[in-house]
Amino acid sequence: MLAALARHGVVPTPHTRPELVHEFVSDLYRHELRRLRDRLRRGEFPKTEYFGRVVDLRKRYAVISMRPAEWVDED
Repeated sequence: MLAALARHGVVPTPHTRPELVHEFVSDLYRHELRRLRDRLRRGEFPKTEYFGRVVDLRKRYAVISMRPAEWVDED
């Protein structure tokens, strides 16, 4: 999980609440979606490619599909 978060520039400490990290990564994802939409509106790529790009973006942010409690290793 830490490696997946680090790919997004997020490096929580052992004392960081998982909910806070989840919210932050969700905000990053929404920001990326808005940037993608803005690029579409500027005509940087055809509309037919938009759905595939959204799917690719969602795959890169797969960590947000998990509940924050699932991120914690209780060992």
